[in-house]
This record gives sequence, structure tokens and C-alpha cells, in this order.
Amino acid sequence: MANTVASCTLPDSDPAAAAGVLRHELVTAGHLTDGEASGAAGHLVRLARIYGAAPFTPLEKARRELGVDRPAFGRLLDVFARVPQLRSAVENGPSGKYWTNTLLPLERKGVFDAALHRRPAFPYSVGLYPGPSCMFRCHFCVRVTGARYAHSALADGNEMFAALIDEVPTDDPDAMYMSGGLEPLTNPGLGPLVRRAADRGFRLTLYTNAFALTERTLERQDGLWNLHAVRTSLYGLSDDEYAATTGKKAAFGRVKANLERFQRLRSERDETVKLGLNYIVLPGRGRRLLDLVDFIAELNAAAPDRPLDFVTLREDYSGRPDGRLSADERAELQEALTAFQEKAASTAPTLHVDYGYALNSLTTGADAELVRIRPDTMRPTAHPQVAVQVDLLGDVYLYREAGFPGLPGADRYSIGRVSPGTTLAEVVERFVTSGGQVPPAEGDEYFMDGFDQVVTARLNQLEADVADGWADRRGFLR
Repeated sequence: MANTVASCTLPDSDPAAAAGVLRHELVTAGHLTDGEASGAAGHLVRLARIYGAAPFTPLEKARRELGVDRPAFGRLLDVFARVPQLRSAVENGPSGKYWTNTLLPLERKGVFDAALHRRPAFPYSVGLYPGPSCMFRCHFCVRVTGARYAHSALADGNEMFAALIDEVPTDDPDAMYMSGGLEPLTNPGLGPLVRRAADRGFRLTLYTNAFALTERTLERQDGLWNLHAVRTSLYGLSDDEYAATTGKKAAFGRVKANLERFQRLRSERDETVKLGLNYIVLPGRGRRLLDLVDFIAELNAAAPDRPLDFVTLREDYSGRPDGRLSADERAELQEALTAFQEKAASTAPTLHVDYGYALNSLTTGADAELVRIRPDTMRPTAHPQVAVQVDLLGDVYLYREAGFPGLPGADRYSIGRVSPGTTLAEVVERFVTSGGQVPPAEGDEYFMDGFDQVVTARLNQLEADVADGWADRRGFLR
């Protein structure tokens, strides 16, 4: 029963066979009578398939797809909750990463309810944006060319970050991360901030382009070894690709040398910090994934006893209005992913690969489709109970891509400033209790990254469920 039902959401599964097995189990376990189970089993498998592929479906829409009345649908939801294999089917379905990576962890913390009911709560995730500048000019980046924070802002900014680190509750070791905005490693006081956070029990991940991750930087900022992980954004696999993307010549060679040296140093020092890569699969360049495996193998050769820990693969469908791949692109990318999996398994067997939302769908053989939030589906109240970002000036931003200096329109998404007289908790509470809103304008969706889009889609789903009278079961899985 377990395998047949738990895999019923996958494209090559047999829903009828799963319903047959499930029917027997429902009767044996005493959940339903034989007569009741006859019709219910098929509906339950269909429910799993709906939410395994489309997690943000409102309950009322799912009910209509099943063609059952409200009392019958309520009974189906009750039975679904009593069969663990059905829940596994949803979590392991084509869109299962939405559930396991984001939705269910946030549900466990109760932050969706806080946002939905406009209750003040300390943010579940706090992004620290400490970088005063960046050495790259990436063509895809929303940053205003040449924009930076004044050098004079560093001292007060780092003092503010220190106070903020002391303010964040310690019940979640992963409550903070460092990113940008601008490149964090351009801040010469980053090491002491990392050590301060580690001393309070936090596991900070640093998002960096690694251009400044030199041995000299590590010597000057010894506290960087207290990071939980260094996550390097990789912008190509050659100097030419880097120059085309970042506008900086010979950058790839320097980044590669820095990563190799970091590998050797953490091995020699026996440091626990993890090292990984973020790599975006650009349209038509899926075959480059095999070259990525070769690059990882070269990094691992620098310290065979401490190989690269993880790689995060993401897709770029930003130029497609519907977020979908064409049939040809889909087939090409699926073939490339299969080849990548096989080569990575043999070349770097300990490597953890995170395929994210849409690429995970492709690895199961299903169509890849990203959540697409537009201004008309953005939430003016946003979700500060879930996540905020704080820049070097102490400005608190609602969305992850808004925290760039001088970015037109981004100041509308700053809800206050952390300062010696104002804590982050106070900034969030004032915005929420005052009924603060930011009416979305055309193009504002670009202030949101993938996480913000997923959170927004979930809140819209929950709001629809409550409005339709399903408040006690809102969101399907909890």
C-alpha cells in the first residue's frame, strides 16, 4: 500500500491502481465502510494529485474539480488527514519542494496565521544586508549602477547590526542570514558580526559572489570561520561568461582560486563551515550542467577530504510571461538534468543537490511551472511576520529584492528604521498595528524573490479558503 499510494502523484504512476489499494486500506483500517471507500478512494487520490502538482489551489476550487458537495468534501479532508501515505504523496509530488522547503516549515512556526490575521510577530527570517558596495555589474541585477553606501555609514551600521543580532530570539538557529543588496564581503567588520551571532547560537549562511573571499580577507576577519555556510553565486564557468554577466574581466579565475583556497584552508584548520554553490540554469544552456560537475570536481581536488557540500540549481524563466518552458526546452532541460544527476552521483557522491521548485518538477518528469505573482495578486500588507531585510542604514524592507540603495520605488517598501532608539520588533509592530499598506504599482513584483512569491501565493490561498468557509482546514496541508 505504502509505495503505490505514496507515489500516486508522480507522472508515471497509475491512479486507478493506487485507488484500488487505498480502498482496501481504508476499510481495513476502519476509516470507512466498504461502500463509502468505493467512491472515496478515487477522490482521495485525485486530491493528492491536485495538491502534489498545484500546492496553492484553494480548497473550493479543488472541491469543484472533484464534483462533490461541501459536507462530502469535508469528510474527504478528514479521511485524507488520517492516511500518512496520502500526505507523503503530496510532499513527494512534482511540486513537493514547495511543501517541504517552505510551506510546512512556516506552518509549523505559525507565521502564516500571524500574517493572515494581521498580528504583530517577530519575523521568522531576518536578512542582514551589510555590504556597502559591489565589485560586479551583473546585467540581471536590479541594483542601480554605481550605487553604494557611504563609507561613513559603516561604523554606525555595524553597531546597529550588532544590536539587531542581540535582539533576534534564539529559538531558531537559522533565523538570520547575510546577503544583499550589495556584496557582504565588502564590509570590513563582517567577521565580528558573524562571531557575535555564532556566540548566540545562530547558524549564519553568507550569500556571496566570493570575489573577495581571499586568504587575506579570512586572515583579517577570522570570525568568518564561525559561519555555518558560505553560499557562492556562480555566474558562469569561464572568464568570458563572467565578463559577459558581471562586467568584470578575469573574475571567474579569481573566484575559482578563492574557492579552492577556501577548501584547503578549512581542511587544514578543520573548520565546520559548509561550502556550496548557487547556479542558475539559463535558457538553452542546460548542457552546461555537465561542465558544472567538472568544475565541482576541480574544487574537490583541492581538498579531497573536504569536498563541496552542496549545490543549489535554479531556473531562469524571467523572460516568459507564463513561467513555462516550451516543449523543446523542457525536453532538452530534462535530458540535461538526467545527465547531470548521473555524472554528479559518480563524480561527487557526497554532494547534496537542491533542485528548487520547478527543476524538482522536471526531475520527476512533470512540467515545470513557477509561481507568478503580479501587482494585482501582491498583498499591500506584505508579510513582515514571515521575513524582512535590514540594510546598512537600518532600513527595514518588506521584500528581498528591494534592499538596494537608490533603487527607484524601493523606498515605498521600507517600513521603518532600526536605530539606537528603535528595535526591529518595534518597526514591525508599528507597521502591522497601524494598518500599514503599500499599494503595488506596475513592476513591483520584481522586488520579490522566489521566497516572497511563494509566501504571497500561500497567503492568497489561505485568505481564499477562509473566505469560502474553510477556515478550520485552510491551506490543505498544515
